[in-house]
Amino acid sequence: MAQDRRTGGGAVTFTEAAIAARQRVRQALDAIGPEFTGLLLDVCCFLKRLEDVERERRWPPRSAKVVLQLGLASLARHYGYATEARGNAQAPMRTWRGSDAGFELDGACEG
Repeated sequence: MAQDRRTGGGAVTFTEAAIAARQRVRQALDAIGPEFTGLLLDVCCFLKRLEDVERERRWPPRSAKVVLQLGLASLARHYGYATEARGNAQAPMRTWRGSDAGFELDGACEG
């Protein structure tokens, strides 16, 4: 028998939840278009490295990074995060270097 989950006051079977999740993924992939779908699936779902994707698709070095940025921007637009999704290119480098490490990192923040 299918497992039940409580959501919003009603019972939803595991199968129904899985079908709904699959539909949401399909809607997101349809919204971003076929240009970005394959790369986003490879990187975000199958956890492929960008270098591996470039080699498999015979793309120039560092091109997957650009396509990934465009795809993620499109996905952010789909979910309404386009105006909120911002990086901080000036953020200091962080490290988990131990205090007894035999080297120093210039510009690394402590903590």
